[in-house]
Amino acid sequence: MRVWWCTPLSFLLAVPMLYAQTPPATPCSSEAFRQLDFWVGEWRAEWQQPDGSVGSGTNRVTKDEFGSCVIYERFSAPGLNGMSVSTFHNATAQWRQTWVDDQGGYFALVGGPSDDPAIEFILEVSRLSDESPHLRMIWQDVEPQTFTWRWQGRASEEDAWQDRWVIRYTRDE
Repeated sequence: MRVWWCTPLSFLLAVPMLYAQTPPATPCSSEAFRQLDFWVGEWRAEWQQPDGSVGSGTNRVTKDEFGSCVIYERFSAPGLNGMSVSTFHNATAQWRQTWVDDQGGYFALVGGPSDDPAIEFILEVSRLSDESPHLRMIWQDVEPQTFTWRWQGRASEEDAWQDRWVIRYTRDE
């Protein structure tokens, strides 16, 4: 019977060789984590107000706080300031976003790229009960310098989606 043994020194010398042969995967390095990169940047936001005037705000979207794993949004407009964090969830192959704001708003959203060519990306609110409204946000008409963001709702699965807030984003350079 052959017995193998090693001294602590030989073990310490062998461990780095194991890691050198199989480098660890970089977290969040898959292409899926790049799907929302179009959103990263400084943006001017404008929308039509109920009285017909134009509302405006800013949105700063970054990926530097948590490496390439999390997209961090800071939205600011008269009467509404909020932030969100978004990340791709490998296990479900979906994006998850959490939004909070200074009006007490909180939304947990889930989704990803759309099958509809007119809509690039959809995140739907995780409903807490059957009585909760159906809500979603979509990004569409995505170009390097502009895109349209829509917050939509409907009362039931059978109803058509209705715009509740449409924002036109222009890159602030």
